[in-house]
Amino acid sequence: MKATPVAGSFHAFKYRLAYVVDGVCVVRYDNEVGKGDHRHIGDKASVYSFTTPEALLAAFERDIARWNRESRDA
Repeated sequence: MKATPVAGSFHAFKYRLAYVVDGVCVVRYDNEVGKGDHRHIGDKASVYSFTTPEALLAAFERDIARWNRESRDA
């Protein structure tokens, strides 16, 4: 059985990862139906090029670390 891609994506994985600080989502990766793979950092959204689940988690963790570093210095 072959998995069908999620609408807007070229793979069969459906995901939504969120990092919430003080009740506010500050980093989010998702592939909402029709919008495809993308990420949100603060109030900015950009395309994310999905390759593997492992790479997705690594990118998400890097962005969390970056957010924490930059927010601490602000």
